[in-house]
Amino acid sequence: MVLALDTCLDACSLAVLDGATVRAQASHPMGRGHQEAIAPLAQTVMAQAGLTFSQLERIGVTIGPGSFTGLRVGLAFGKGLGAALAIPVVGVGTLAALAEPLGPGLVFAVIDARRGQVYLQAFSDGRPLMAPDALEVATAAARVAELSGGRDAVLAGSGAVLLADLMPAARVVEAPACDPAAVARLAAAQTNPAPPRPLYLRAPDARLPGGAPGPDMA
Repeated sequence: MVLALDTCLDACSLAVLDGATVRAQASHPMGRGHQEAIAPLAQTVMAQAGLTFSQLERIGVTIGPGSFTGLRVGLAFGKGLGAALAIPVVGVGTLAALAEPLGPGLVFAVIDARRGQVYLQAFSDGRPLMAPDALEVATAAARVAELSGGRDAVLAGSGAVLLADLMPAARVVEAPACDPAAVARLAAAQTNPAPPRPLYLRAPDARLPGGAPGPDMA
């Protein structure tokens, strides 16, 4: 029995997985406010699943890349809940979660990292072909061309549209956030998982020149 949560991207999302069955799930679009939303939403999802927290056997939480603030909110909540229940907490990459629902084939998970960059990871039949990376858009396009070798591919995630013109034959899936059921499946599939650690591909931006707030992506 797995409770999965994602606060790394533009939603607060949770799902409860019972074996292969999704008992309940919810996803509320939001760019900020994950800290206030996650506990009430967890209670709602567990109630919809007809379960108590004591029945959970594992927590799955996304570890990035994504929003620096959101990532820390999800990890803190997941670790706290896991410690309270004395159950394992498993980390799941956001790029892997974006690719998982798309099934077999070649999938490029792409998150808009702003500042002319994307977070990119390639998967073939669910297996990663590269580690997650933060790349300039032109460099990411070259990496995609190299790995695809002319094969049909899927571009998935908030950054997919940034590469779509460079891959006119690719299918584009504009997902602003992870499917929490995918996070749950990936968490359930892990054996002997290590404690989750945040995946920071670059330092967070605190301020832009002139003192304006910078994009909160890490």
